[in-house]
Amino acid sequence: MLIERLGAAGRSCFSAASLRPFSSSNAMAKSKFEYVRSFETDDTCLRNCYVVVRLDGRNFHKFAEQHRFAKPNDDRALGLMSKSARSVMEELEDITIAYGQSDEFSFVFKRTTTWFKRRASKLMTHVASQFSSSYVFYWKEFFGEQPLLYPPGFDGRVVLYPTNRNLRDYLSWRQADCHINNLYNTVFWTLVQRGGLTTTQAEDRLKGTLASDKNEILFSEFDINYNNESALHRKGTTLIWEKRDETVSKRIKRPNEEEKLVPVTRSRRKVEIYHCDIIGDQFWEEHPDVLEDDT
Repeated sequence: MLIERLGAAGRSCFSAASLRPFSSSNAMAKSKFEYVRSFETDDTCLRNCYVVVRLDGRNFHKFAEQHRFAKPNDDRALGLMSKSARSVMEELEDITIAYGQSDEFSFVFKRTTTWFKRRASKLMTHVASQFSSSYVFYWKEFFGEQPLLYPPGFDGRVVLYPTNRNLRDYLSWRQADCHINNLYNTVFWTLVQRGGLTTTQAEDRLKGTLASDKNEILFSEFDINYNNESALHRKGTTLIWEKRDETVSKRIKRPNEEEKLVPVTRSRRKVEIYHCDIIGDQFWEEHPDVLEDDT
């Protein structure tokens, strides 16, 4: 009888203990293995700097071929990149601006951000994982029944920029890269698809040509004015936070009155997409809240 009571009590104590949350940090603090934490490196980003996380598609040339992306630009793929970038910004609200083109996207965290204690590894891995998972999650929305043959890969890096001028020059560099690559690809694939050249012949034709030469080929031989091509392809994609007024209908019932719908306007922050020039001053003058004041 005594043994039965002890057994019941033992089970009762065990059950109560199992309900208490296990704290790994407490266990670690009392463990002889805690010394391994000294091997971790301090990767805290310098304060008062914009933190830029840039993602690039890993081996995306092969990925694009195997998934039959249209040349020179596949609007489905570009739309999916933008959708994934929006998902990152909505998850990590301290990202003040993002810029993307082709298979890359740059995400700019505010200079004053304290997310993840400004640890570079945390910021980069959160951006990369959210972007990659969103790319897979939204694939069907843009590619319909075309199957995703294998998971895409993205590598990332973290770079710090201390001033607004530095950050604007970085974003200008990426947009200039967009223009250079898109102009070349537009001429190259026009020569192949409409001019009947092989890829080798098109490559040889464009060796040593300047931007003016490429524009002349498009205009004189194919009646294409490059400036009339899609801004999405020429300028890339810029995402920023903006306040937008939304009007919704709300049911209200006052004393001695019937319930009725009343329009209610409220202001909300939303991620907005632009395909415009960000090298000149106009964009920045129209959106002064994107950058923080230099001090």
